[in-house]
Amino acid sequence: MPSITVTTRQGDPTQTVADTRVVGLFEGEALAEERLQALVESGEAKGKLEKVAVTHEEAPGGALRRVIVAGLGKRDELSAEKARTAAAGVAERAGALGARSLSWAVPEFDGVAAGLVEGTLLKLYKFDRYKSKSEDDEDSPPEVESLELVSERIPEGIDLQGEAERARIVTTAQNAARDLQNTPANVATPTFLADRARELAEEHESLTLETFDREGIRSLGMGAFSSVAQGTYEEPQLIVLRYAGAAGGGSHLGFVGKAVTFDTGGISIKPAAKMQEMKFDMSGGAAVLEAMGAIATLAVPVQITAVVPSTENMPSGRSVKPGDIVTAMNGKTIEVNNTDAEGRLLLADALAYAVDQGCERIVDLATLTGAIIVALGATHAGLFSNDDDWYGEVEGACSTTGEIGWRLPLHPEYFELTKGKYADLTNASEQRKAMSIYAAEFLRQFVDDRPWVHVDIAGVAWGMTRKYVGNGASGWGVRMLVELAQKAGSKR
Repeated sequence: MPSITVTTRQGDPTQTVADTRVVGLFEGEALAEERLQALVESGEAKGKLEKVAVTHEEAPGGALRRVIVAGLGKRDELSAEKARTAAAGVAERAGALGARSLSWAVPEFDGVAAGLVEGTLLKLYKFDRYKSKSEDDEDSPPEVESLELVSERIPEGIDLQGEAERARIVTTAQNAARDLQNTPANVATPTFLADRARELAEEHESLTLETFDREGIRSLGMGAFSSVAQGTYEEPQLIVLRYAGAAGGGSHLGFVGKAVTFDTGGISIKPAAKMQEMKFDMSGGAAVLEAMGAIATLAVPVQITAVVPSTENMPSGRSVKPGDIVTAMNGKTIEVNNTDAEGRLLLADALAYAVDQGCERIVDLATLTGAIIVALGATHAGLFSNDDDWYGEVEGACSTTGEIGWRLPLHPEYFELTKGKYADLTNASEQRKAMSIYAAEFLRQFVDDRPWVHVDIAGVAWGMTRKYVGNGASGWGVRMLVELAQKAGSKR
């Protein structure tokens, strides 16, 4: 999608050159502008969140300008998340009206400016590159090209421009992750993802890329990853993107993202219904890659190694079979009793590799289990951790960015379920108990007791229906990972 210019200004909101001005309205409060207050008194404009009303006014120079009155809810409940929601509602209405430029009068609340940028840019995202253009397209409304944030008084110590620019960079990265998610699997192959990582590395001197093909993956001793990849004729890729944003000091972070570019389930094949959605099984890897680009753009003072194991999971005459035993990079043996539990096999070797590379604190993102959707729906990601302090930092990044998660337990009794009959571990238990926790306990065996958080994003990577991302690909995890990196960088 075209990039949207984001600017800030201190001064009178009515003096904007934008073709559409936006004024926020809190529940139970009046507006200072008498003509707009008349809309409130008539009942046309309401302070309830997501409510919008439209009127017109004469702009400087005599042109006619739209004014959108946007409900913000109760003043004492306004947050960055509610700002995202309000901004999305405005962007939707403005787009339908043919607006090209928006100017928001920013309420004086911490994080709200960023929320307005994020909600606007996320809502205006479109993925239509594979649709043919027709004559009817000429009648479609123009697209919003610019967003202005205006405040009559910017409090001392508040960097409105910096907040808005950071939000633009991070949201642009999130939309880029959505592009990767939405691209069909016949295009978005493991090699395609590796090429995208190469583009990011070429754009930023602080990023370096190393990739391993099928033979390279085998040479690293990654028998678990290799077993999943052996059924596909597409070349698998282990994508390693290193960010050197700090010269000594601070922790070396590891970001690991599952990137199965299409998941049929292998020999344990999935039902046909909605299998087309399995192009989204690379969502964790997409989020990790694009977050690294945003982190490099922001020059965050931290050291990160990103590891993205990528392959298709396909049935063929050479596919791994239920009952096969493979050996992971750290030497643990695994009975592959369900080839559709492939993500944990990729992640096992990727986590072991992150440990081998010296990562001191690790977070992984993966569309790992359908069971997490049963437990948490499309609102929270599932969080699992072996370290309370590191979990607190990850959960804090989730809460700050609105990419919220909920912690589920780990326990030795769950670990007992992962033990194999013929090998150290089995990737799927016949008992089918606590399946999301089971998967996390399985992964815990590959982090060498390093502080680690596993984030199961199967419920939030697409189909969230949240106002600003709709029902499609969400790019979940980009905002959280950037925030996590920035918090780690600030502690150096």
